[in-house]
Amino acid sequence: MSKSSAGLLVYRMSGAAPGMLELLVVHPGGPFWAKKDQGAWSIPKGEYKPGLPPAACARREFSEELGVPPPEGPWTDLGEVTQRGGKRVRAWAVRGDLDASKIHSNTFEMQWPPGSGRSRRFPEIDAAAWVTVDVARQKLVAAQVAFVDRLVACMGDHPSPARDEPTPAGSYMLPARDEPTPTGDDPSSVKDGSSPQFRA
Repeated sequence: MSKSSAGLLVYRMSGAAPGMLELLVVHPGGPFWAKKDQGAWSIPKGEYKPGLPPAACARREFSEELGVPPPEGPWTDLGEVTQRGGKRVRAWAVRGDLDASKIHSNTFEMQWPPGSGRSRRFPEIDAAAWVTVDVARQKLVAAQVAFVDRLVACMGDHPSPARDEPTPAGSYMLPARDEPTPTGDDPSSVKDGSSPQFRA
């Protein structure tokens, strides 16, 4: 059975240039990912078991991997993608801000080096960064690039790399949604399946 994960694509309007959209991406920790960059980054996410609400998982994993609670919303459903290997990833977009240099991730333990009999602990996430849409498309795991494209589509026209002037910041505001923001002990209040056009 394929595994399922859920996560958040957090975005903000950069102060570096008026109207510039920036996305929060994270780099997985551990020796396997240590020297990987392009196509290795991810949105903050984690696995959940069948029958459990994916929105609750997205909220929990964000807090565990970054050490801060997720933005309150509103959350916009970006649907689901299937990564190479078969893992299914569900995501929501939410506007927020944080200092990416001050994340504090939970850790995991594994035997390292292989066959050594010694265990070491590594952070689940060893780096976080705010990047432009174009950089996100290069750094994210290939399947997750669809989340970026869906967010840009939700926000309307986005400046292409060929344009010299950015679209005014107001053009990037996500439209109001009927979905409530997941809060308290019931993050599942976001409606599953509310964006069928984004289903894999």
